[in-house]
Amino acid sequence: MPRHALVSMTLASMTLALMTLALGLVSLAGASLADDVKPKAPETAFSGKLRPDILGMSTESNAESARVVFDSLFKGRTDTKTDIQQQKFGNGGTGYVAALNFSLPAGPKQNGEMLSASFSSPASANRAYFLARNLTFAQDQQPTKANMIKEIMGKYGVPTIVGDQHLYYIYRKGSIMSVGGKYKEATALEAIDKPLDPRAAVKLNGDTVRGSCVAVVKRAQTKAKDPSAMLAEAKGANCDGVLSVQLVPGTPADRVGIAQFTLLDVKQLISAAAIDSAAVATDQPSMPTGSTPKL
Repeated sequence: MPRHALVSMTLASMTLALMTLALGLVSLAGASLADDVKPKAPETAFSGKLRPDILGMSTESNAESARVVFDSLFKGRTDTKTDIQQQKFGNGGTGYVAALNFSLPAGPKQNGEMLSASFSSPASANRAYFLARNLTFAQDQQPTKANMIKEIMGKYGVPTIVGDQHLYYIYRKGSIMSVGGKYKEATALEAIDKPLDPRAAVKLNGDTVRGSCVAVVKRAQTKAKDPSAMLAEAKGANCDGVLSVQLVPGTPADRVGIAQFTLLDVKQLISAAAIDSAAVATDQPSMPTGSTPKL
């Protein structure tokens, strides 16, 4: 082999080796934070059989498992709008999915659907602390309120309080709270469009001076895109978690035009925020220290 060809091959090999080394160092630098972050599961309001879900997703779901459900539900629909929100965590900038929002518009013969989820950071296992599903029924596909209430209570059990178009399941200390009224399907149907019983609301708050969990979950969907605002609300809530199902009357009024499901794990949101803050603080570079010179 000619000497110049041998030299060229040697230089090419050295260049390739240096490029590989450089890429390897970049990869290690990018992965350093991911390796350092050891996920810690946050505390949750739900446990055992009392773990409500929406389409199989619970507050134990992470972004990866939830994405499978989202993709499956909207698969093959060309008119779906998708919004996958990603954020960076820590100084190393580890990327993670912070929120998923998929929607399908309603039409004369097509039900509209919106599915949303918000997740904590990788430090707190990227758990879903908020889930929401909104269904807008086409007029010829509107279910009856009686059938919807039967399905809801069959899946989630006896609600804490019913009224103002809502069935509320309020969780505290690992169980669904009761304010004295044991709803049956018939009594829940009777109460659904009436105002919330103020006596039940007083019992629900008890002797606490904290904010109403009913109010917190009502505002949850509008504040889902602002985690700091949702966290402030959660810290003032008088419960550990809440599931809300709203049934908006259709045409005729005994039908359901819109069904809105909202699941908020108040305890998990607060716990995850504390874990995330601690992980970020640990990841901060240490400040150089020095001694004060003698003056």
